[in-house]
Amino acid sequence: MKRLTILVLTHPDLVPPETDGALSPREAFDVKTEYDVVSTLRESGHDVQVLGVQWELKPIRDAIESLRPDIVFNLLEEFHGETMYDQNVVSYLELLKVKYTGCNPRGLVLSRGKATSKKLLTYHRIRVPDFAVFPMGRKVRRPRHLQFPLIVKSLIEHSSLGISQASVVETDEKLAERVRFIHERIGTDAIAEQFIAGRELYVSVLGNDRLAAFTPWELVVRKQDPDAPLVATAKMKHDPDYQVKKGIVIHAAEQVHPEVEARLLHDSKRIYRILELSGYARLDFRLDEEGRPWFLEANPNPDIAREEEFAQAAAHDGIPYPKLLERIVRLGLRQD
Repeated sequence: MKRLTILVLTHPDLVPPETDGALSPREAFDVKTEYDVVSTLRESGHDVQVLGVQWELKPIRDAIESLRPDIVFNLLEEFHGETMYDQNVVSYLELLKVKYTGCNPRGLVLSRGKATSKKLLTYHRIRVPDFAVFPMGRKVRRPRHLQFPLIVKSLIEHSSLGISQASVVETDEKLAERVRFIHERIGTDAIAEQFIAGRELYVSVLGNDRLAAFTPWELVVRKQDPDAPLVATAKMKHDPDYQVKKGIVIHAAEQVHPEVEARLLHDSKRIYRILELSGYARLDFRLDEEGRPWFLEANPNPDIAREEEFAQAAAHDGIPYPKLLERIVRLGLRQD
């Protein structure tokens, strides 16, 4: 690829230093994605500038007018502190006629709304857990069709925000208590869905029109009570000390029947297209005790740090990290 001018957008607190040695281990963990992307793109010969934004759109316009970037590498996961506002930044880039990496605004909207995506996929006969939405300000009444155990989540937040072992409930009293927690502590509507006991699998998908689905990756907790339900909590995903303590690893899924793996890859591409995703995304599944895959949610623009599951799955399937970032950039340059 020719030398490009690339503007990287990220949260102001996540602008990486020039060298990772300037940070404590905890700080380095927090900015690992930004550091890996920026440093790798620079090592590949590109002119990379980083802009931290959160409250104003004007700095984005000013940077674009000043730098005239070939493409914006979008690492923003929120704007104004709101997860759902990330699509507005991408829409703004489209209005400015600027190329960008990652998912388009339509795919972000469809996939961020967990209920909307489940309704669409149910129509297309993708297996999803039964669910119900509990809006803020309304009394919690469980529909008759919704059977325990249930897991209660934020309707729109991602990265397992608000999810803990207490999120799995087995009584109406606990359901109401956890829904109130989401309403009051997370500040969003809640969704309760059938809890699928089994294995937690992730399928990473890359592409716009022609799609590549990588080998499924699996979340494994080696130091946990075998009778405890496997819940992908926020601590599991974002606390490195807790990950060491519990022996949490994510690696290529083992002992998955070839027909099941083929179904996972096929369904992942279907889901990606149904939700109008583009660029790259990670799709989360549960594999129940009978070996049936259940779709949980889609994560557009997932973490692409070198050691995270998306990049690791790509490397496992023959796409090293620099080449992966090059593919992501090329996909952004081809946007209409």
